[in-house]
Amino acid sequence: MSAPSIPNLLSLRGGGSGGRGGRGRRQDRASSAKASHDTTIQGTDTDAAVSRLSAVDAGYLRDPYARYFVSSADGPPPRRFPIINRGTYTRITALDVLIESFLSVDKTPEPRWRQIVSLGAGTDTRPFRLFSRPHGGRIIYHELDFAVTCARKRRVVEGAPSLAGILAGVNPLPDGTSWSSRPASGGEYYCHGIDLRDLVGAQDPTQAIPGLRTDVPTLLISECCLCYLTPSESSSIIEHFTSQISNLGLVVYEPIRPDDAFGRVMVSNLAARNVHMPTLESYPNNEAQVSRLRQAGFESARCKTIKDIWSTWIMPREKERVDALEGLDEVEEWELLASHYAIVWGFRGSGLGLLDEVDMPS
Repeated sequence: MSAPSIPNLLSLRGGGSGGRGGRGRRQDRASSAKASHDTTIQGTDTDAAVSRLSAVDAGYLRDPYARYFVSSADGPPPRRFPIINRGTYTRITALDVLIESFLSVDKTPEPRWRQIVSLGAGTDTRPFRLFSRPHGGRIIYHELDFAVTCARKRRVVEGAPSLAGILAGVNPLPDGTSWSSRPASGGEYYCHGIDLRDLVGAQDPTQAIPGLRTDVPTLLISECCLCYLTPSESSSIIEHFTSQISNLGLVVYEPIRPDDAFGRVMVSNLAARNVHMPTLESYPNNEAQVSRLRQAGFESARCKTIKDIWSTWIMPREKERVDALEGLDEVEEWELLASHYAIVWGFRGSGLGLLDEVDMPS
């Protein structure tokens, strides 16, 4: 599997300092390796942005904001292979369905506030798509990622009038790396430059994440983010939210099945790029992913591969439209790739929209 097919979005800071003697040298080497790995992961946000724009340019998706986050300094961005474009389309469409289900529960004239927390958001364009719509006035949207990524996103927003018009006014937050906005359509937006590992052990999430509310229905999103952490760190970060927010949903997108022939090639290719996903072995299939959410306290949990989502979630007429865009000769390769990525979602409490009704037949 080629590198651009991995839409990984989180960058994590390296930590620790060296001491004296052999132990110090070992610590220095470990710190250097961690920093190198973190830098590599940070670069995958560029892969994700290029893949998103490729799917837009090929006609799979409509996203007028995708072009702002891909540099044109080196010429036109590369076009991804059809199977990658289809994978990007299917993933984004599935996440959109789940998020729309979360947002659409209230039928009253004055709907309740909804909060979305995106872990390792990178240069995702979803906030611009949501806040450009009328119901943006009841959304609180938090994006968490590496400080340098948040700074870059701020520069792009401030330099693009169409983006700045959606996020009206950029306000620096006290930590110096984060910023917020009051979108023109209403609601609240926050971009936090934070190492997710700093959340482990934090007593008050509203201090660790300024602007976070614990009294409104909240949807936590991880698109190839928690997979870069150890299982224990990943679980602790989820617990950071479950321990404070009673009405909580979680959506996780990440690779699975590392042990079959295709999975071994996938893991090998990632390792060659210094990309490691510790949770891949701990949650290698649909059953393990569902068990992971249930152990975290979610009352309901479901998991489907991208292959199953394409087969049963995308309507026949839409399939015909997508098929006509580029054609797909590598059907077997597409099915292999799509069966090695999964979306798992769950909820606890009330007010989570239609998350409990979103399902796909087997």
